[in-house]
Amino acid sequence: MSNVVVEIAERGTDELVVALNRILPQLSKSAPPLTLGELDDICVNDTVFVARHDGVVVGSLTLIMFRIPTGLRAWIEDVVVDEAARGLGIGEALNAAAIRRTHEHGCRTLDLTSRPSRVAANKLYQKLGFSVRETNIYRYEGSEFTA
Repeated sequence: MSNVVVEIAERGTDELVVALNRILPQLSKSAPPLTLGELDDICVNDTVFVARHDGVVVGSLTLIMFRIPTGLRAWIEDVVVDEAARGLGIGEALNAAAIRRTHEHGCRTLDLTSRPSRVAANKLYQKLGFSVRETNIYRYEGSEFTA
């Protein structure tokens, strides 16, 4: 893992747009390609962690922190590691960086979801200290939303 560097993307760049559009389809085949403006908006409003292996972008994680009446909370979304770089500790490094950031900001909770079919990812989350919660997650799918 010595060749892995995790950094926060402060702004969207052409390099990151190309890299993320290369690896995001491995997470979601239905997601539209990111534009520079969209990525920049995400970087400015949330925390985008980028993992590089030997200087090449091979993974990313988005951390959303938000204040609600019960305190500062955080949510991890869109964790993806390039198939060619899996097994190198990149997912662990990305998640560890997100966990540190939530501690630094005093978040009360950090949540994420992961499909049961992502066996390796679920094992990693449990290894890092995440536990499965007994809850229902609902998604409103009214006609005014697009998936």
